Amino acid sequence: MDTPKIGVYVCNCGTNIKKVVDCDEVAQQASEQPGVVCARSYKYMCSNPGQEMIIKDIQEQGLDRVVVSACSPRMHESTFRGALAKAGLNPYFLEMANIREQCSWVHTDPRAATDKATDLTRGAVRRVVFHEALEKRFVDMCPATLVIGGGITGLTAALELAESGNQVYLVEQSGRLGGNLANVDLTAPYLDSARDLIRERILRATRNPNITVFLDAKVESLDGYVGNFKAKVASAGGTVPVEIGSVVVATGYKPFDASRVKAFGHGTNPNVITSFEFEAMLRKGRILTDKGRPPRYVTVIHCVGSRSEEFHPYCSRVCCMTALKYGQEIKSALPDAFVYDLYIDMHAFGKGCEDFYKQASEIRTIFMMFQKNTAPQILPGGPKDDCEMFLRVDDKLSGEEVDIPTDLVVLMVGMEARDDSAEVARLVNISRDKDGWFIESHPKLDPVATTTDGVYIAGCCQSPKDINESVAQARAATARIMAKIAKGRIEVDAVFAEVNQDDCSGCRVCNDLCPYGAIDFNSETRRSNVISAMCKACGACVTACPSAAIKGRHFTDEQIFAQIEGVL
Repeated sequence: MDTPKIGVYVCNCGTNIKKVVDCDEVAQQASEQPGVVCARSYKYMCSNPGQEMIIKDIQEQGLDRVVVSACSPRMHESTFRGALAKAGLNPYFLEMANIREQCSWVHTDPRAATDKATDLTRGAVRRVVFHEALEKRFVDMCPATLVIGGGITGLTAALELAESGNQVYLVEQSGRLGGNLANVDLTAPYLDSARDLIRERILRATRNPNITVFLDAKVESLDGYVGNFKAKVASAGGTVPVEIGSVVVATGYKPFDASRVKAFGHGTNPNVITSFEFEAMLRKGRILTDKGRPPRYVTVIHCVGSRSEEFHPYCSRVCCMTALKYGQEIKSALPDAFVYDLYIDMHAFGKGCEDFYKQASEIRTIFMMFQKNTAPQILPGGPKDDCEMFLRVDDKLSGEEVDIPTDLVVLMVGMEARDDSAEVARLVNISRDKDGWFIESHPKLDPVATTTDGVYIAGCCQSPKDINESVAQARAATARIMAKIAKGRIEVDAVFAEVNQDDCSGCRVCNDLCPYGAIDFNSETRRSNVISAMCKACGACVTACPSAAIKGRHFTDEQIFAQIEGVL
């Protein structure tokens, strides 16, 4: 092997790294390593000037290996690989040392942090010597897309794709399109008709020749990889096989079951209803108690099932604005009614929402604040009272315990992951968090992609969202898909595992271990094979193979041992 010419670049990340790590010293120490031609420290290596510095050194000093000591490779490995490619160097001759998340962010002692950053950088220098030039591969991209879920998110995704001339298979588990939004009267904060909004999309979807709608249907199986999936859709008409290149999961959420909060008596007290039951009243144009008379006092209680240690700790995001909307709708239908709004915290974020909050105050909605993890107490009204019941609230705003006269209680139920989310996750090979929501590839940088290439998530199947966020995610997912369709082929990362067929014993241990289903078994040759387009190079099969027949490209034994020796 010729002596490599290595460039080392230590990023200060503003003060993120430099405030703890002496970056100049790390660069100085790296410059003394064998093969290192130049070593530099710079304030933002990921910036355009930082990348230009690397490109210039590669071209002028003939570098054939590059080490960047900076943040996690998840953040900027592709950025620096792009810089190498721009300079005419194979991008896999790059190695990154994580001296931010694994060093400056977790240590406070500057001396120890600098020593650790020096060790990590030295390990990267030793490792990059054994890097090999890898070439990316390409596979064809099927332009058709499978959209699972026929609510506002799924409909938006289907329409965006279909109106671009692409085939879409829209699968809805229930017998109608529209999802939860189809059960809503008006939307906050501009009081637009949800019915009009969803109807328009349903009509466009059902009339679009590029969209095949399956109702009362479910996806039975999904096999293959990005650009080349095969699915089976089962409905009353039988099972239909479809070939697609991408999948958008938009299965939405289910409302929290209010009867689980025993203190409110939902299910036993007919005048205690959920927000969705109240929406049904509004859609009929009649707000009535169980005795068939308009209520004089209506109380809306926030955070039922949300922000609770007993049920769900997260905020369901839409409840506050929906509760304010109810104040407007009740006052419009029953001008003499009193509306009480009981909240823990009022979250009025988003365009127009703060003004909407102000409007609710102007129409004399009476706001009261109660303590988190406590519930207002419902007391029965007496024969001489002019109300059905009282709500006893420890009001944090006035500091007093107050009994509120009430004829109708509306519980703002939160959002929950659907009961079938585990089944859907297994079907499309994605992960769920502790609350059952599907997990995105990166919460900030890649919020609609998943760990399975070609499978995207959008809307409330990921976490609670309002309508505009769900629509934005649907469009983000479809933009990603259309970009791939436009290219006509998919670039497959050159980093994957490969099986040496001569050494494979056919034990199939790796088949069961692979979390991405990327390894199949050839029953004729009795050998396992890695489907490179599906492999994520996690290394699980490499470490478990009893015959040492599997090699991880870009993670060879030589590279790993050299890195360990460098760090030690």
